[in-house]
Amino acid sequence: MAKKILFIVGDFVEDYEIMVPFQALAAVGHHVTAVCPNKKAGEFVRTAVHDFEGDQTYSEKPGHNFTLNGTFDAIHAADFDALVIPGGRAPEYLRLNPKVLECVRHFATAHKPIAAICHGAQLLAAADVLSGKSCSAYPACAPEVTKAGGTYASIEVTEAAVDGNLVTAPAWPAHPQWIAKFLEVLGTKITL
Repeated sequence: MAKKILFIVGDFVEDYEIMVPFQALAAVGHHVTAVCPNKKAGEFVRTAVHDFEGDQTYSEKPGHNFTLNGTFDAIHAADFDALVIPGGRAPEYLRLNPKVLECVRHFATAHKPIAAICHGAQLLAAADVLSGKSCSAYPACAPEVTKAGGTYASIEVTEAAVDGNLVTAPAWPAHPQWIAKFLEVLGTKITL
């Protein structure tokens, strides 16, 4: 059965971390809705491409405009089966929005599947839903995970971690593992 999956995004969300899972989840038949506080369906968020080029941290380049297909103020978290939180710079300011945090808490307390990648863990930490959970993220977010009562899962950038309903990964190179594990948690069956 197709699931209704909510994406919470904002300007300078990581390009691959919104585009790839949004398209992949839609391609297997799920209903995906991307929303951003203070923006409406049909408007867009700007994305940023983060790359790993041998510097001390990732580099950042302009990405694409990603068109939203939902309006944040019109959605009800209870209407969705799962949540995806992409990374990039958006989580650092989205976590300041009490309605965003309330939405994240809904999915955690209802034990609905949640997939977060890279800096998406900042929203999980700010929503105070990591206590007792294992969570991967971009390594610079490890202190936030542990301060929020979680255990930072230090894994390869190509791997993903699962703790119950929570699927996390360090960054977009983990997409094959992260998306596959999220599909398993969703109960999605793909036959060849």
